[in-house]
Amino acid sequence: MISFTSVETRFVLKNKRKVQNWIKSILETENKKAGNITYVFCSDSYLGQMNEKYLRHHSLTDIITFDYSEKDTLSGDICISVERVRENSEIFKTTFNQELARVMAHGVLHLSGYNDKSAEDKKRMRAKEDFYLSLNPVL
Repeated sequence: MISFTSVETRFVLKNKRKVQNWIKSILETENKKAGNITYVFCSDSYLGQMNEKYLRHHSLTDIITFDYSEKDTLSGDICISVERVRENSEIFKTTFNQELARVMAHGVLHLSGYNDKSAEDKKRMRAKEDFYLSLNPVL
């Protein structure tokens, strides 16, 4: 089950069914199954607290993925700062919805086993994001 919730923000995802189908198509292409995946749209403050508490990082980020997957059945919480996405869309000269879709794909790719620690990992992750964005999610 793929679900969406908001914490410390008034953001509400539109076209939930279409986004769920897009996420499912990513999982199918990656030969994975959806367990319980929850997207948590939140504030910078909330995500910052999560970042410090669970990862011991003291910097702003746009996404944190908590992976509870078992084998090929993916489960997890994907926490996304709506404020960071909005700011990054301006920095990267893209729309809010395009940046949001990229970050949403990024989270599910983390659950699928992709990392972004090294330069090579980042390049591979970006290529996967670009591919799935080309499938034209409707946000």
